[in-house]
Amino acid sequence: MELFSSKLLLLFELLLVTLIIIGILKIVSVVRRVYFHWWDKDVLYLPNLYSFVMTWKVFLRRISLPDFTLFMYNYFPDVKYYGTVDFGIPQVFLRDPELIKDIMVKEFEHFHDHRAFVESLDYIFNNNIFALRGDRWREMRNMLSPSFTASKMKIMFELISKCSGEFVNYLVDHPELCDPIETKQIFRRYTTDVIATTAFGISVNSMKDQNNEFYLKGIESTKTFSGLLSMFKFMFMITLPRVAKLVGVTGFPRSVSDFFKRIVEKTIRTREEQGIVRPDMIHLLMQAREKDGAGNEKISLDDIVSQAFIFFFAGFETSSLLMCFVTYELAINQNIQDRLREEVLQHLGERNEISYESLSKMTYMDMVLSETLRKYPAMLFTDRICTKNFELPPLKPGYKSVIVECNTTMMIPIYAIHHDPKYYPNPDKFDPERFSEENKDKIVPYTYLPFGQGPRKCIGNRFALMETKILVAHLLQKFILKRTEKTVEPIVFDTRAFNLQSKDGFWIGLEKREAYTSHTIVPFLQYIMMNIMMVIVVTFADSRQYLFILVGFNDLRN
Repeated sequence: MELFSSKLLLLFELLLVTLIIIGILKIVSVVRRVYFHWWDKDVLYLPNLYSFVMTWKVFLRRISLPDFTLFMYNYFPDVKYYGTVDFGIPQVFLRDPELIKDIMVKEFEHFHDHRAFVESLDYIFNNNIFALRGDRWREMRNMLSPSFTASKMKIMFELISKCSGEFVNYLVDHPELCDPIETKQIFRRYTTDVIATTAFGISVNSMKDQNNEFYLKGIESTKTFSGLLSMFKFMFMITLPRVAKLVGVTGFPRSVSDFFKRIVEKTIRTREEQGIVRPDMIHLLMQAREKDGAGNEKISLDDIVSQAFIFFFAGFETSSLLMCFVTYELAINQNIQDRLREEVLQHLGERNEISYESLSKMTYMDMVLSETLRKYPAMLFTDRICTKNFELPPLKPGYKSVIVECNTTMMIPIYAIHHDPKYYPNPDKFDPERFSEENKDKIVPYTYLPFGQGPRKCIGNRFALMETKILVAHLLQKFILKRTEKTVEPIVFDTRAFNLQSKDGFWIGLEKREAYTSHTIVPFLQYIMMNIMMVIVVTFADSRQYLFILVGFNDLRN
């Protein structure tokens, strides 16, 4: 019996040792395949130690993402692309505009998907238009595109303008808030109001109602991407996706998902019961769901919630940051601010109002926003996944062409390209003249990518630009933007953030402008002079002389 037990124990030990050896060999094989992937293909690649150290510096908040992107971009300054590894996944780091054009546009059928950032239990994380892939993405894109046409923008203009007017008037009525003011906090409130009314049909005034649920859920959702704990959570979800799903790790807090699902359900139910039709995203998705029929629903409630949420999240965070950077640059560049204000005042209507048509004529406004997006793009980089094997040209003379396999990630460093002196001389200087009629044709194609390019270009770019332009126009109409003691020059980027954010906040001053500006003084003086003339002629002339003088004065005035 003892002999049998000892043999059984020996057999178990041999089996355990065998399994350990097989496991070690498997790990070595995987590591070798991953970290020698580009060496085997004879492709220049970022040394594995550098890649490992720099990635951990980002996650440990020792370096900001903009600095990390510039480091990666400048490591091989004379190549079209090179190889790298990110969390054990081989990637191609693109540097050449022509190659970027091929990836984003010409060869789109080979690169039509984004990489799966994380495998999450969140339906709002997995089902939104940014994360969807293949045919499902095409269907959703086709359904949502009509929400962002020029005609729909014109309809939504009045809703956004009302939000902007109420927002700026609140600041006018509360000067104690304005000097200094941290713009990120207030612009988030403005974008909350805009998205609530244009996407959900709900009227919200976040300046008056400081703790409304829309705003609070927006703040809660942004915390998902900030803080050391969040970074480690995402690292866990990226490196061990199956384990993360098994233990129930989610991207966004469950309370955020539940809130937006409840709001969308209520909105749909109210519209169906009362026959309400609004030209927005939810209406289009409701129409698509009705067309599919109850027996074959391609559009579920979760799909609608997911699209509505990503629209809210993008507007809440990225659009508000764009406004922060625009107003910051205007505050520290008074000459640019004065010129832009002059353009805004020139295009005001009879009641000092801004119309959709007049906004579209503000060419300098376009230049200012374009330069802001050049210097501070909403996305530091974007990506595409190779869905079919593709042949890349030689990375530089003396090298061979390379076949990249399916599922290889192609990284496009937007921020680094926007700051390459070869394309934008003195890239840290804020210079809207880069985008003037005389200069914009000199910009190398596919070196300006704030919203991406090609079929997967950001679907909401028109909306983001319009709501920002309206706000800037209303602010310049009522305020002078200026530096304060808290204004930091230049901006120091927050190492804790996944996007571009100021470490010290966006502090500026808002100084209320005088009631009568240059565009209103002239008509006012004309009115005073006309009344003086009327008094003179009534006193010293007969009625015929009065009529003659009055007609002559009107001719002179006109």
